[in-house]
Amino acid sequence: MSGHTRVALELDDIQRGVLSPRPTPYAATYLLFRIDDRTHGRELMRRASTAVTSAAESASPLGETWVSVAVTYHGLEALGVPRASLDSFAWEFRQGMAARAKALGDIGESSPEHWEAPLGTSDVHVVFTAVAPDVPQLEAAIDRARPAYDRLPGITAIWRQDCYSLPSEAEHFGYRDGVSHPAVEGSGIAGSNEMEVPLKAGEFVLGYQDEIGGVQTLLPKELGRNGSYAAFRKLHQRVAAFRRYLQDNATSPEDEELLAAKIMGRWRSGAPLALSPQHDDPALGADPHRRNTFLYEGDDPAGFTTPGGCHIRRANPRDASVAGEVRLHRLIRRGAVYGPPLPQGVLEDDGADRGLMFAFIGAHLGRQFEFVQSEWMNDGVFFGAGSARDPVTGSHDGLTGFTIPRRPLRRRMPPLPRFVVTHGGEYCFLPGLSALRRLGDLQN
Repeated sequence: MSGHTRVALELDDIQRGVLSPRPTPYAATYLLFRIDDRTHGRELMRRASTAVTSAAESASPLGETWVSVAVTYHGLEALGVPRASLDSFAWEFRQGMAARAKALGDIGESSPEHWEAPLGTSDVHVVFTAVAPDVPQLEAAIDRARPAYDRLPGITAIWRQDCYSLPSEAEHFGYRDGVSHPAVEGSGIAGSNEMEVPLKAGEFVLGYQDEIGGVQTLLPKELGRNGSYAAFRKLHQRVAAFRRYLQDNATSPEDEELLAAKIMGRWRSGAPLALSPQHDDPALGADPHRRNTFLYEGDDPAGFTTPGGCHIRRANPRDASVAGEVRLHRLIRRGAVYGPPLPQGVLEDDGADRGLMFAFIGAHLGRQFEFVQSEWMNDGVFFGAGSARDPVTGSHDGLTGFTIPRRPLRRRMPPLPRFVVTHGGEYCFLPGLSALRRLGDLQN
């Protein structure tokens, strides 16, 4: 790995949604558009370049409110981006998420033929995301962005998903969300783990050096500079099934909470097992300076405290000696809750659609998002657990259980049902602000 050096990021040209953790609490909206007229599509890009918040505006009067604009491969085609430029994008992006379904574990109920229309189709061209601390500020942000797409008959709004934070700041399974965020060199934003060396900017933003000394660029170079790739997914959560599994396999309410913590790697408050192995510690879970500052290998290589197969240890093995250098597979991950909460204690599904809008940001779709999905979440070979899948988000077939390391005998849980079903998703490109203007100025 290359040494730690200072890098100057062009923050005024990078979309703020690339680098900033979402506010807590938050409200968010995803808006999808189809470009029916190339001229209007280009005008949309020009207008979007003034509606988007830059990373330099983190201390702006808008506070924790921002708008991001992303374009799919089909969107770039609709804008008339020249073939040589299109061919310079990552091949996973050019294929699209639906075509990559098998590699991502989107099979069976999660396969693209079951996705919510129009997700995964060639109709999705532009993705607007607005984020704010509350609904009034969110609506104000959308109102400010509306001139970008209003009064353009050649632009059609085709989908909307509203998200919000639950009063507990948890996601629907009951765990505090938004706990982990990597530090990126030059961003000015502290990471959530003070023991982690900041990652090279090129891991997340095109045009800068990454962890292995490479620089991701596009043709022309100006189109990619300060841009990032994004993967967004609508993930339906089967909350009643999750609660039933915990209750059916626990010996007491206390054991149920311990089982929930072993599956996730954290207690529901956000307190990690690594720092509070015996019981929940809500004060620790609420402390952003302490709740994510820990490693595994020195204290817990065998997973007796934090199981190797739990969700957070799979998503980020930290200092573990696993196949592949961990820092090459780090993600900026954002989750935003959608749908009504299932009332406490209810163990039967009420038929409501609830879950997480998940967003990944990075410069390497293949070795970041796709690698983590296929090798760490939907396999267990990397830490010696065969084909075992992630207990929370894995594409379970009802045949594989979950093993909790324990002395003198490990605890083997029965086969896991699928708790999370993919309802759709897209690979997108988040252009820098100057690249948005460049897309608006296309002339062919």
